[in-house]
Amino acid sequence: MFSVLRGFMTALAIILALPAVGQSENLEIGTETGPITGLPMPRFVSLKANEANVRRGPSTTHRIDWVFTRRDMPLRVTAEYENWRRVVDRDGMGGWVHYIMLSGVRTVIIDTDMQPLFARPDETSPQNALLESGVVARIDECTLDWCKIRTGGYRGWAPKTALWGVGEDEVLD
Repeated sequence: MFSVLRGFMTALAIILALPAVGQSENLEIGTETGPITGLPMPRFVSLKANEANVRRGPSTTHRIDWVFTRRDMPLRVTAEYENWRRVVDRDGMGGWVHYIMLSGVRTVIIDTDMQPLFARPDETSPQNALLESGVVARIDECTLDWCKIRTGGYRGWAPKTALWGVGEDEVLD
């Protein structure tokens, strides 16, 4: 009984130490490491499943606040507790999701409506496509200012300022 209570109190302490769901978190990507995985925190991941329960706390006994229903949606991991990850979406909404529902495959959401997808990381280069706001794309690589992405059979470059799901100073090969 005491060990169960101690485990509950530890989980409660972790939850209380975290920012409230929906609260703005102005954290630089990768400035710390997660206590469970040793990976950079906060960090971006994507939703592996078509549906994932988002819970109020890090266990199946906590209430489900809502369900993410968009496979490949980028999410930002802000905390870890055992097999649970606290995540937020681009609107700042989030909660606790079991780690099995998350993937390390990097994706972004287009934040700018009718965003051109350029042939090269240069706004004067030819446009391969126009992407609507809300489109999810996979990241192939990122420089300091641009990301090469692919979606719907199209591939090209978009400025980071038009994307959510990649850190401002993040470079990916």
